[in-house]
Amino acid sequence: MISVLIPVFNYDISFLVSCLQQAVSESEILLEIVIGADGCDKNHIMSYQALGKLEGVRLIVSEENIGRAGIRNRLAESAKGDFLLFIDADAMIQGNSSPFINRYAENISRAKVICGGTSYRSIPPDDPDRFLRWNYGIHREQINAKNRNKNPYSSFSGFNFMVEKSIFLKLRFNEDLRRYGHEDTLFGYQLRKAGIRIFHIDNPLVHEGIETNREFIIKTQDGIQNLCLLYDKVTDKRTFTKSVKLLRLYRWLNIFGITFIIAVVYKRNKRKIEIYLRRRKSTLLIFSLYKLALFSYCRSSLSGS
Repeated sequence: MISVLIPVFNYDISFLVSCLQQAVSESEILLEIVIGADGCDKNHIMSYQALGKLEGVRLIVSEENIGRAGIRNRLAESAKGDFLLFIDADAMIQGNSSPFINRYAENISRAKVICGGTSYRSIPPDDPDRFLRWNYGIHREQINAKNRNKNPYSSFSGFNFMVEKSIFLKLRFNEDLRRYGHEDTLFGYQLRKAGIRIFHIDNPLVHEGIETNREFIIKTQDGIQNLCLLYDKVTDKRTFTKSVKLLRLYRWLNIFGITFIIAVVYKRNKRKIEIYLRRRKSTLLIFSLYKLALFSYCRSSLSGS
């Protein structure tokens, strides 16, 4: 049986839950839908409480914001199913929810962890201030299962995946990461170290929560700081590096002392680069170089350079 778990922070999930709730009555596989409200305001809590009264839907509430990892762990602990299907709050199901659930059920025997994938609307957002996030998503995150299975651990995403409950409770998401970003990277690394297979299928959800360029840059900064923290904490840096293209490039450039130069350039031009990235015509190449420069700067700051 499958428990669908939706962590949420002040986001309207009425449509998502209503779509999933339809599958509760149509499918013998789906057991429950559990909403995890993480430090939300009163108006949103009232909305979630109304959803929690629907057939097959439960609500758990954390009055304080415990973070993405913490609320996911609490959802897993409360789940009644043997398999946990995590869905981010800003996801949208394409079409009927029953086929979406059934595709996961059909692949349960393939692996302990199954990832469905992420998709984006093919048309750019009307608001040019949201172009960077959409552009990144459609060219970096919207990947078919065949290509994701070539590097299954590097391609792991917590946006839309199913995991055997017993496996998840052994590993769990790391609650030390309070900022946004790279919780998925660490979880994929833990799965690789534990020898737990990941299998990717074509069962994507549409990512609807497209942040503004400024918001996405701030989240990127948080993610890079998390990555820097994790790089120091993991015991097997070689294996961890395999999961992150940015780290592989950084380690290669660091051999030749180039990362120090990149860090200096970033420090001197940080503001100009960020202003450029917030323009509609900014490129993903510049965005990738920005992340490399930011990580190099974080590493040089830690080393006291």
